[in-house]
Amino acid sequence: MAGILVAVFWAILVSFLAVALVRLAQTLRATTRLVTEVTDQAVPLLADASETVRSAQTQLDRVDAIASDVQEVTSNASALSTTVASTFGGPLVKVAAFGYGVRRAIGRRTPAEPERRTVLVGRTVPSARRKKRKG
Repeated sequence: MAGILVAVFWAILVSFLAVALVRLAQTLRATTRLVTEVTDQAVPLLADASETVRSAQTQLDRVDAIASDVQEVTSNASALSTTVASTFGGPLVKVAAFGYGVRRAIGRRTPAEPERRTVLVGRTVPSARRKKRKG
């Protein structure tokens, strides 16, 4: 009787192990299928991502070229501005000073106008242009 009991126990144990191995085999097949599908989808995505990165690099190279051109134009404009200021700055200041002196000299020769005032309801407002008199 003990032999039959051991044989039944082994049969039950082997049955449980067989079921577990069958389930494990199904799980491994499903995992293999899933990995294959993910790989099939990931490869084109990686190719697209690689193409996008290459395109972005091309655009960055163009932007870099434009930025260096803008920097060169800026430095040229700065140099031109400095040249114009140093070349024409002194003579223009002298011409402006001469014009100012002539205007003041002519202004002293004309008779002074009396100060105008505008009256607003109970107030007297001086005119916007007052001439200062020195003397």
